[in-house]
Amino acid sequence: MKRTTVSERALILAPRGRDAAIAATLLREAGIDAEPCPSLLDLVAGLDVGAAFAIVTEEALATSDVGPLSAWLGDQEEWSDLPFVLLTTGGGGLERNPAARRFLDLLGNVTFLERPFHPTTLVSLARSALRGRRRQYDARARLRALRDGEMRYRTLFENIDEGFAVIEFLDGPQGPLSDYVHVEANAAYAINSGLPDIVGKRLRDIVGEEADSWAETYRHVLLTGEPIRFERELVATGRHLELAAFRVEPIERRQVAVLFKDVTGRKRDEATLRELNETLESQVALRSAERDHLWNLSQDMLARADYKGMMSAVSPAWQRVLGWSEAELLTRPYATFMHPDDIPPTLNALARMGETGEPTRFENRIATKAGGFKPIEWTVSPEPDGMNFVAVGRDLSLTKARETELQVAQEALRQAQKMEAVGQLTGGVAHDFNNLLTIIKSSTDLLRRPGLQDERRRRYVDAISETVDRASKLTGQLLAFARRQALKPEVFDAGERIRAVADMLHTIMGSRVQILTDLPEARCLVEADASQFETALVNMAVNARDAMDGEGRLTVRVAAESAIPPIRGHAGSAGAFVVVSIADTGSGIAPDQLAHIFEPFFTTKAVGKGTGLGLSQVYGFAKQSGGDVAVDSEKGRGTTFTLYLPRAEPEAEERALDPAPRSGGAIVDGRGRRVLVVEDNVDVGTLSTQLLQDLGYETAWAANADEALDLLARADGFDAMFTDVIMPGMSGVELGHEVRRRHPDLPVVLTSGYSHVLAEEGRHGFELLKKPYAVEELSRVLRQAMRGPPTQR
Repeated sequence: MKRTTVSERALILAPRGRDAAIAATLLREAGIDAEPCPSLLDLVAGLDVGAAFAIVTEEALATSDVGPLSAWLGDQEEWSDLPFVLLTTGGGGLERNPAARRFLDLLGNVTFLERPFHPTTLVSLARSALRGRRRQYDARARLRALRDGEMRYRTLFENIDEGFAVIEFLDGPQGPLSDYVHVEANAAYAINSGLPDIVGKRLRDIVGEEADSWAETYRHVLLTGEPIRFERELVATGRHLELAAFRVEPIERRQVAVLFKDVTGRKRDEATLRELNETLESQVALRSAERDHLWNLSQDMLARADYKGMMSAVSPAWQRVLGWSEAELLTRPYATFMHPDDIPPTLNALARMGETGEPTRFENRIATKAGGFKPIEWTVSPEPDGMNFVAVGRDLSLTKARETELQVAQEALRQAQKMEAVGQLTGGVAHDFNNLLTIIKSSTDLLRRPGLQDERRRRYVDAISETVDRASKLTGQLLAFARRQALKPEVFDAGERIRAVADMLHTIMGSRVQILTDLPEARCLVEADASQFETALVNMAVNARDAMDGEGRLTVRVAAESAIPPIRGHAGSAGAFVVVSIADTGSGIAPDQLAHIFEPFFTTKAVGKGTGLGLSQVYGFAKQSGGDVAVDSEKGRGTTFTLYLPRAEPEAEERALDPAPRSGGAIVDGRGRRVLVVEDNVDVGTLSTQLLQDLGYETAWAANADEALDLLARADGFDAMFTDVIMPGMSGVELGHEVRRRHPDLPVVLTSGYSHVLAEEGRHGFELLKKPYAVEELSRVLRQAMRGPPTQR
């Protein structure tokens, strides 16, 4: 149906001559908006836009296809009947122009005007048509208002929670207006009343014997017009209803509207409340007896007190726990029973509770009548009056005693575990070092034999040198596990370092082990000791090789992660990390052994097949570098070791680049240079000075830091200072800093087999030579430290 636009415009269809222009001029002069239309289709288009009436000539319709106009008129809304003024010729209206009758059927609401016509007549007919159209507009507005009201009523009718119905009275066998039928009912009617599908049903067919009462009530509303409100039980469904009813006007309609809701739950609650009120006194007495029973039998100390410092009620448990009588407790301020050190925090906690109104908990010590104090845990809650509070105190004496016993037992267990670990560690160290010392002892004894050939002498000397290297590696592994090795952190790409040692891994693993690498394209920079990193890789690879019995698949993967997950019961940590994982297809590790694999000298291998220090080195290196190592294994399904190391930014790599060239491994003649040796051990000091002299250096020897500073103050011309780190009094690191302050141009070289200062804080910018050291290493480090020409003396 076409929606017609409200408009007061006149459309004119007069295609011949100047009829359209003349008619438009006459209407405009009369105050009516008028618009000529060139054709019938333009007229229909104008009607779509909006028009109050149309003036059309007879010949315009006779010579055009009137189908579009007929379709438009047939599609009008029910309130619309567009007025037409038809200008005719040759006989005038219908009585003298029968040919015009067909236009009456087409146009419907049409007035005929014979030409020629007087202008006043045209204007009069136009105004009459406009008035008629305005009445149509008024009818449209009233119709829409009626529909809107009906829609609102229907929406409210269908969506309210209350039941609603319209009933219409009927005459029945019991007399006039003795029955009624439900004309309308909303969905909530069935929900509230319990009566479904009520529309069209009579009262007496629904409720039976109670029909007279309902009919009488609503008949009174119909006859008097007085609305009522009441409550009644609908016996048919057992529902209690709260109802309101009013007459639907006029009275001749015989209709009453009923609005109601189900109050069965409320009625039930009211009945329960009445029953409760009837038994309240006995219940109060019962609750009071129960409260008194709990008050008297409670093992906790119960009390009621005020913020001024006095208690008004205490339970018998006070005397059982502390020995004080009720009279003594209620006649003394409660603060006088507290330990003096606990009075301020207790009173502060009570004051905060009084301010916030929130319960609080705390512990303090309360005096006993027999002397001494007992620890009490208090739960305190304020009363609504703002003046008093209730407190529940629990004696913690037994709990504290048990905690003490537990701490003693735990400490004993820790000591036992510590002694077991120390025993295992010392046993392993003794075993391995005795093996090494056996080689050294045997070699030295053989070297003393007279007439020893040069080839054998070199063999025994090489054996001693190799054994010293193995001993040094052993101590390094022990220090790595203990996180006490002096690391040399640098920034390097983990992927590139793995590619660099790939050939070595292939050699170690053997031809029957397939090595797969999963390395990222992006660089994964690590800040750690590069040599220790490679050692950790080798140790994990060797462990995997042995687990696979020399045959299987080893997968090495490198990735970047944003956190370390929880490992071995320790919480994880967020940050930037590089993850290096090595997975094998070996036999796996038994669950009961996983907790011990990183312990030094713990090994599942046969005797002589491993020292048990490889994985402990990995663990110590990871922890000392700020990372961790995890293991995931299942018996018969292989093992994956995952090494987490701190990730470095590219800027750190640029800062770490050392522009100074490294010298080669050749021994450099030290003639012309003078070195101050600081060593508290006589044997080591003698050997060090002898080595330096053999290298061509001039030497001076100080037994401690004070002697060294005196020599530097009295004698000039030293090119370097070579000092031990661990010495009585001032350490080598402290001495180095002091020398830097007094003699900033003098190079300082440190040497140490172990120092917790170096392990925890680094080298402090000094060159470091680890004990035991070879002559080539000593020569290289001194050459690195002394880059300038010899000092002039």
